[in-house]
Amino acid sequence: MPKREAVAIAVAALLLVVVLPICNALPTSSPLHLSDFRLNLFGKFLAYAILALGLDLLWGYAGVLSLGHGVFFGLGAYAMGMHLMLEIGAKSVYQSALPDFMVWNQIKEMPLFWKPFYSGAFTLAAVVLVPALFALAFGFLAFRSRIRGVYFSIITQALALSAWLVFNRNEMRLGGTNGLADFKTIFGFPLNQPATQRGLYAVTAATLVVAYLLCRRITGSRAGKVLVAIRDSETRVLFSGYSPARYKLFVFVVSAVLAGVAGALYAPQVGIITPAKIGVLPSIEMVVWVAAGGRGTLVGAVAGAVGVNWMQSWLTTSYPDVWLLFLGGLFMGVVLFFPDGVVGAVARAAARVWSLTGRAPSTATPTAGARSRA
Repeated sequence: MPKREAVAIAVAALLLVVVLPICNALPTSSPLHLSDFRLNLFGKFLAYAILALGLDLLWGYAGVLSLGHGVFFGLGAYAMGMHLMLEIGAKSVYQSALPDFMVWNQIKEMPLFWKPFYSGAFTLAAVVLVPALFALAFGFLAFRSRIRGVYFSIITQALALSAWLVFNRNEMRLGGTNGLADFKTIFGFPLNQPATQRGLYAVTAATLVVAYLLCRRITGSRAGKVLVAIRDSETRVLFSGYSPARYKLFVFVVSAVLAGVAGALYAPQVGIITPAKIGVLPSIEMVVWVAAGGRGTLVGAVAGAVGVNWMQSWLTTSYPDVWLLFLGGLFMGVVLFFPDGVVGAVARAAARVWSLTGRAPSTATPTAGARSRA
């Protein structure tokens, strides 16, 4: 990793993990005070950024476009949500050991698959393993059959639709269309306390930094170079003696794990998880984040996730009827005018400035490098 990039990561980590929580802890009279609402909102954006990193690793570097990553996000969120629902216990509205929605649906006994989620350790393991195993099984069948390109995108979109339909059913004992909500504590800490939300934000920010370093390690390794080669020409990689299916399966599982972890961090901060986060529309929005920021850059994925969701938060509050039009216009604008996203556009502009001054930039974006090799 170049020294300049390492310094930038260290500064960003210090700002996100340390400075912002300290600003939130300051008295409200302080000019540097950051409100609980804004810290919680930014924590949600950072959870989205973790997912975007995984999707960029899969799409930007390996060239595999998934339109079903909402499923893995939902699996992690529901795993955490089930534990949080069980933590409520008799403090629920109906003062029953069963979650409220089970009382509504006249369920008399705790379903067997819910019982392991009483354990916090099992829940944390499930957050990682459930999306990983599901992605492993799905990816193995898809990549072994050499399904790629638009066909893979279509079947992942069908997967998102199927999962949305399944999770909406009350028979699944997962809350149906209402999902899981009204969480009160997380591992014994009350969620309505600012200190708990501050801690959740700090954990989310630290996880984002670790996820970025992991993705950067992968892309800078030999496996990362093979992934880029698969994106540029899978046939050449196959004839070179490599197995593209194994590399794609590996990055698909890693991407799914990051999505599951993002979902687990999202649920306690927002306080609800429903099937609406699993379907086709949210999965497509996730692709828009990466495309807008700049795929194949990692930094662009983070910037796109935070930027697009910040715009969504502002537009849905001030101009609720305009948001979907803006989202569609943003995606078309990126495809037509900024195919490399915001980060790619900035990199090209910087390269032109450097060329005018007679000096060459020290680094090039992965997307630009891949295009020159192609």
